Amino acid sequence: MSDDLVHEKEAALAELCGRLGDEHPDTLAAMLDLAEALWPHGHLTRAKQLEATVVAARRRLLGSDHLDTLKALGKLASTTGALGDPAQARQWQEEIVEGLRRALGDNHRDTLRAVNNLAGTIAAGGDLEGARELLERTIAAMGTALGEDDSDTLTAIGNLAAVLWQMEEHDEAYWLQHHLAEALSRTRGADDPASRAALAILGTMQRDGRL
Repeated sequence: MSDDLVHEKEAALAELCGRLGDEHPDTLAAMLDLAEALWPHGHLTRAKQLEATVVAARRRLLGSDHLDTLKALGKLASTTGALGDPAQARQWQEEIVEGLRRALGDNHRDTLRAVNNLAGTIAAGGDLEGARELLERTIAAMGTALGEDDSDTLTAIGNLAAVLWQMEEHDEAYWLQHHLAEALSRTRGADDPASRAALAILGTMQRDGRL
């Protein structure tokens, strides 16, 4: 993403701040747009500051359980994790999961996606067993609510395979990855980028795990 796009979004944000005020919904949305544009340039600290501003404003204006507040909090949690603070990211993601459960229910796609994201952060924080248990429950719920071949279900399966590989449970990880590669090839085609990526990981597992 070019610097020109960042400058364009900075100018748009400044114009909205001047015309509508710092906490207008359009201004807050523009802050998130700018934060997203900063990511490819590695300006994560500034992105986090913008996201934190939006979260605080939306909490005041909309409430902590509003879907727009939770969406902004999700972006803040991702940036915080990328900056090396998985403990804080986990705390916010747990808040997101609970908020989505109250707003949408346990088996809504957005809730299940949030749980999957939480599991990734738990793994990044070193609690592989906790991540494994959460992913296993989430995959079962996704299979029932969304379908076994749903893209979100398959994403969670890939995440579980990665966690199991880190836990050196290589056989189980390999066969999960094999299932993922087969399902993606069947549902999307062998030339789909996700299918090719899954097959590449499977090949690496086969080579490095001597399977």
